[in-house]
Amino acid sequence: MNFSDRYSRQILFPGIGPEGQRKLAHSRVTIVGCGATGACVSSLLARAGVGFLRIIDRDYVESSNLQRQVLFDEADAAESLPKAVAAARKISAFNSEVRVQPEVADLTPENIEALLENADLLLDATDNFETRYLINDFAVKYQRPWIYAAAVAAYGVTMNVLPGETACLSCVFPSAPQGTVATCDTAGILNAAVNWVGSIQAAEAMKFLTGNKDNLRRTLLSFDLWSNERAEVAAGHPRPGCPTCDQHGYVYLAGKGRAQITLCGRNSVQIHERQRPVDFREMTARLEPHGVVKHNSFVLKFWREPYELTLFPDGRAIIKGTTDTAVARSLYARFIGS
Repeated sequence: MNFSDRYSRQILFPGIGPEGQRKLAHSRVTIVGCGATGACVSSLLARAGVGFLRIIDRDYVESSNLQRQVLFDEADAAESLPKAVAAARKISAFNSEVRVQPEVADLTPENIEALLENADLLLDATDNFETRYLINDFAVKYQRPWIYAAAVAAYGVTMNVLPGETACLSCVFPSAPQGTVATCDTAGILNAAVNWVGSIQAAEAMKFLTGNKDNLRRTLLSFDLWSNERAEVAAGHPRPGCPTCDQHGYVYLAGKGRAQITLCGRNSVQIHERQRPVDFREMTARLEPHGVVKHNSFVLKFWREPYELTLFPDGRAIIKGTTDTAVARSLYARFIGS
């Protein structure tokens, strides 16, 4: 394959060179999520010449995505195209040499092995900790490297996970955040923040794929682009006693860490999230810009057409207006957090 023209400026970089470019061309990367971070890192890796990208996303393009999700345009939003499909189309338009496999799916314990198989590297571009712990379980169990990345408001955070060498997600975060957490739909998001974290993630991915493992960062890195606060936490070694990488307890892979979801009467889905205390006053303030909210001591109601979400003090919710469990999970993650 002749790389001399398209990738000439990248090949000039000593860390890559002709041999590194050949390695990129033969690499296989799976990206879980194609919102803001996923769109950024997919675009960068495709433009860099990574040979195969599998893009997994359960959602579709909306006009509110266009402020930060760089692979999409107004036509995609007007068609409500699935994000994975829209991303594949855009990538094929600017680099037809890259093979893109779009998967319109919600990553679950039941389908994770089929969706993540045969990848050299896994990239997290999701919007919830439940899916990240699921990826972590799979990666640790099957010794697959992955890169964690997240962004909300002006804040971004990322960490490389090399199973058996570095800390895994459970080493650094032994349990998911309790209570409600900020999401892009409730706290907002700067496009610069997601592109910052996506760029860091893409650079680390290219180090790994070109065989430059010694240059990989072995810390949890975070940065707030608005306040200019920066932090790094050592993550170079597994934590003794870690329930995942030391004790090999893959609870999310077994489905035990996943909120149970059931159909609940006509056109409704119930999410049995437990032990997650919700402050109704705080939640009301967060949701009011996005729809109609009412609450008393026992229940909070949130209306966002065409859906109605009923939230209970322990985190359980009933989402009316759909029988699609993937839609219900997406709405819960967007507005309540997960």
